[in-house]
Amino acid sequence: MKIGFLGLGQMGHGMAANLIRAGHEVTLYNRTPGKAAGLGAPLAATPGAAAAGQEVVFTMLANDAALEAVLHGPDGVLAHLPRGAIHVSCSTISVALAEALTAAHEAAGQRFVSAPVFGRPDAAAAAKLFIAAAGAEADLARLQPLFDVLGQRSFVMSDTPARANLVKLSGNFLIASVIEALGEALALVGKGGVDQRAYLDLLTSSLFNAPVYKTYGNLLVERNFEPPGFAAPLGQKDIRLVLTAAEALNVPLPLASLVRDRFLTLLANGGEALDWSAFGALAAKDSGQ
Repeated sequence: MKIGFLGLGQMGHGMAANLIRAGHEVTLYNRTPGKAAGLGAPLAATPGAAAAGQEVVFTMLANDAALEAVLHGPDGVLAHLPRGAIHVSCSTISVALAEALTAAHEAAGQRFVSAPVFGRPDAAAAAKLFIAAAGAEADLARLQPLFDVLGQRSFVMSDTPARANLVKLSGNFLIASVIEALGEALALVGKGGVDQRAYLDLLTSSLFNAPVYKTYGNLLVERNFEPPGFAAPLGQKDIRLVLTAAEALNVPLPLASLVRDRFLTLLANGGEALDWSAFGALAAKDSGQ
C-alpha cells in the first residue's frame, strides 16, 4: 500500500519502521529530517508532498498544534491528499480537533479515521501497541491489515472518529491515576521501613498483576525518569484535554483535577525533561523522603 507517515518521534519512528519492514511503499515527513535516517524510505520536503498520491496517510504528532501545522496551508496534507484517501490520526489530540478534522476531510472528499494508540516507545518498535480505532466501517476494514502490522490488537470503538480520542484521553487519565496512587502507596510503605522493591513484587504478583502497575511501579521504585519514554509536558497536556472533554459533557472528574495539579507542581519544579511518571514521586518528596 502507498502510505505517507508524518511524525518520527519516539512513537512514530517505530511505527513507520514496522510499515516499511512489512513491505509497504512509505514516504516520510518529519520537521527534523535527521530522524528519518536509517529507515530506508524517501523523505518528503513538505507534509503535502508526503501526502500526494498516497492511499493512506498516518500522523503521529505531539499535540493539536503540531497536527494542525502539517494539515493546513498550501503545503499541507489537506491540500494534497487524494480524494478517497484516508488520513489516520494516531496522535493523542482533543475531541474538538478530531471533530473538526472529520468535517474538513469530508469537505475535501477525503476520509478520516482516529486510531490513537496505547503503549510506550518500546511497544511501538515491537509492534505491540493497542489501537483504539473509530471511523466508517469500510475505512476500518481497509486499514485493518495496517493495524495488524502496528499493534498486537485493534479495537473498534465507534463509527464517529472523535470517540476514539475520548477513549484514548480517558485511558491516559486512568494511567495517570494509577501513577498517583502507586506513588502515594510507595511513599507510605517506604517511610514505614518496607522495602519498596519487595512491596512492588507482592503487588504485581497478586492483585495488581497488570502491565501498567509493573511498568510504572518499576519506574517509580527505580526513580528512572530519564530519558523520558513519554515526556511530562505531554502527560500534562493529556490531562488538560481530559478535563476539557469532561467539562463539555458536564462530567466532573475530581481525580483528574488532582492529577493536573500534580503535573503543574512537577513542571514548576523543573520536571519538563522527565518522564510523565515522575509526578508519582512527588508523594515521597511531600513526606520528606
